[in-house]
Amino acid sequence: MSQKTISSIQNAYIKQLFLLKEKSRERKKTGLFLIEGQRELALAIKGNFEIDTLLYYPELVSEAQLKEFTFIGGNVIEISKEVFQKLAHRSTTEGVIAVAKSKSHEIDTLQLEHKNPLILIAEAPEKPGNIGALLRTADAANVDAVIIANPKSDLYNPNIIRSSVGCVFTTQIVMGSTSEIIDFLNDNSINTYCAALQASVEYQTQDYTKPTAIVVGTEADGLTDEWLKASTQNIIIPMQGEIDSMNVSVAAGILIFEAKRQRNFK
Repeated sequence: MSQKTISSIQNAYIKQLFLLKEKSRERKKTGLFLIEGQRELALAIKGNFEIDTLLYYPELVSEAQLKEFTFIGGNVIEISKEVFQKLAHRSTTEGVIAVAKSKSHEIDTLQLEHKNPLILIAEAPEKPGNIGALLRTADAANVDAVIIANPKSDLYNPNIIRSSVGCVFTTQIVMGSTSEIIDFLNDNSINTYCAALQASVEYQTQDYTKPTAIVVGTEADGLTDEWLKASTQNIIIPMQGEIDSMNVSVAAGILIFEAKRQRNFK
């Protein structure tokens, strides 16, 4: 493990890291991304992400706290307040920023350890805040996997990492086209319940104790016809107010935890 100090935001390496923070294209090209915060870094290590470099601002992180992370190997760099503020995405944080290597999230990497999996699928989620909230829901319910169909956002966007409070590192996540994912579900005999307004029954009437995928779409567009045609059953959360939809992460939480409730009482 080597250690050095960088104090200038004009440093070439710091400029490269700033591009990782700001540009999805740079993250995809290099296979690297930034992790900010002690909790998020701890979860990334727990999730077996490879840490390339650890940067720290000594005014915000103690030696004892730093030692918790220095076993990870790679470079350790002390940075100035100016550099830290340049790289930090949050106004208040715990003084550590790590450079990590991204993982493959292709559909063929998905491994279902249980014979009776519960999977959350989101089609074309775009808002980082919604994606982060979906991942928090998935983590809270301890689902077997999250699948993102037709992804529109970079999974390592700092806003997704922040809004997921690190759950992006602890949940098995794969991505693919809708047709690829439907083929996977069919090949593995997984029932598909699509949250939709059309041809739907109330969600609590269905049996989720068998291999199950809960599928949600965007609030604006819902699910595409490809999903609705492949659905085992379309389901709906009955609304008692004036609107006919709710935030996608809230809806996913209701549906996933109904499945968990049924499985816990089976």
